[in-house]
Amino acid sequence: MRHTGAFEADGRRQRAQSSRARIVDAMLARIAAGDISPTAEAVASRAQVGLRTVFRHFRDMDSLYAEMGERMAASYADWDTPFAAADWRGQLDEACERRTATFERLMPFKRAADAHRHMSASLQQRHTALLAAMRARLLALLPTRLAEDEVAFEAIDLALSFEAWQRLRIDQGRSPEAAKAIVRHMLEHLIERR
Repeated sequence: MRHTGAFEADGRRQRAQSSRARIVDAMLARIAAGDISPTAEAVASRAQVGLRTVFRHFRDMDSLYAEMGERMAASYADWDTPFAAADWRGQLDEACERRTATFERLMPFKRAADAHRHMSASLQQRHTALLAAMRARLLALLPTRLAEDEVAFEAIDLALSFEAWQRLRIDQGRSPEAAKAIVRHMLEHLIERR
């Protein structure tokens, strides 16, 4: 009899984990489809669970966005992979490639997170930490003449930002290839002028 209770508890736990994962997957699917502010009802419908189930797993929509942020964070993991290039220019090129590929892949989710960041301490903390890590990584690869030149560093950091990528891709309607070419051109111009 005791074994049956343990199996039932394990089954309930697995069902709960499955429901939670489906809810997060539904949230991500809604956002990927262009809905950067899905309602709890829309998420529940997509996950094929009741609204009460959503709020049984997540106390509010902010906690659901925080979970989305956790999933997004894993997508930045390859940014810490050592560079293949030995010289700083090659490393900067690799950093540009990694960032633009990640920005393109995460664009709908980053836009959704940014739209809700002002209401979410967890999203703001994650954003602040990500920016600090990106800046530290960039600072570490640049030669001293660029790293210590505040204007040059800030311009290079801006050229490699999500905000620049979003403007090129969304606001200006550039293709990923064209946007990447523009970012590379900006970087080359900034480096050569210093």
